[in-house]
Amino acid sequence: MLTEVAGYAGLTQPQFLICSAAIFCAGLVRGFSGFGLSAILMAGIVVLIPPVELIPLCYLLEAAASIALFRGNLRSADWKMVWTLAITSAIGVPIGLAITTNVPTEHSKTIALGLVLVLTFGQLFKFIPPGFGGRAGLPVAGLLAGIVTGLASVGGLVVALYVLSRRTEAHVMRSSLIIFLFIGIFTTLASLLSYDLMSQETLQRGVIFVPIVLSGVFFGTRLFSPALAPHYKKVCLLLLVCLSIVGLIRLF
Repeated sequence: MLTEVAGYAGLTQPQFLICSAAIFCAGLVRGFSGFGLSAILMAGIVVLIPPVELIPLCYLLEAAASIALFRGNLRSADWKMVWTLAITSAIGVPIGLAITTNVPTEHSKTIALGLVLVLTFGQLFKFIPPGFGGRAGLPVAGLLAGIVTGLASVGGLVVALYVLSRRTEAHVMRSSLIIFLFIGIFTTLASLLSYDLMSQETLQRGVIFVPIVLSGVFFGTRLFSPALAPHYKKVCLLLLVCLSIVGLIRLF
């Protein structure tokens, strides 16, 4: 049975088990923090699935997670900020996809993991570029998030870095990221289809892995509470640092 399921996903049994565990953990973090699903997958399984194949899979998993989380976060999101980020991000996604589809696979893997590591350290040590948290920084953050989404499917980290620079409350940050990623379902899909990245194999993997990611999201949502708000971002960021470093070590 396991062999058949793994074969349907175009993976070996060990690869399938590793991917399943990583996807469940990514869903757990997504449900808990509101972001990080794609970043964890790009750091954890990019050595098994090339970025050009993993990006559309991340899209399907993010879409499933966003739909599951959408309803409970409508009221607390900063809608003005979310819409600005969503529009400018939509402009940047095709740029990132153009880069991804025109560079060697090994280079794309290195860029993807490097971006995860740099952006995570930027958040962990609260390195905020001058002016990044102001009004002028809002469209810049959105455009950069779009490019990074197309390149490595980790645009949520750029948005999180911007929100962090504004010292937004934890529940507002989480809700805003969830709504931003929900809107991104529609803007990113057009770019993925235009570059013909949504293959039959990706859809087959989605059928198998969506239930796994949703189970992680379910348990992650149960973990989020106001009492843990001061600590939840640091825990997720430390996890991303570890995954990024491990991925880069395995790659080289």
